[in-house]
Amino acid sequence: MPKEEDILKKLIDVSDPELKLSVVDLGLIYDIRIEGAHVEIDMTLTSPGCPVAPEIMAAVHRAALSTDGLSSAHVNLTFSPPWDPKIHASDDAKFEMGIFD
Repeated sequence: MPKEEDILKKLIDVSDPELKLSVVDLGLIYDIRIEGAHVEIDMTLTSPGCPVAPEIMAAVHRAALSTDGLSSAHVNLTFSPPWDPKIHASDDAKFEMGIFD
């Protein structure tokens, strides 16, 4: 049975096309729930009006399905809580975006 870490390793390869940073490092992945060979992924975007939302979600879906032991995946889009890079992004991503606390 896959673990959350296994799925995150696959998702690290999915990048936001504008920021050129991983959706994982940006903190866009809010939750991963594994139910046998199925995974539910809750994610957000950097902006509710993101023009490439379908492409990013499809890339997350494909990456999750490439995890050994998974046969299905569903990506749920949420904007609650709203994404805030100061809160959600990793330290490396904050540095890349010029956010210095």
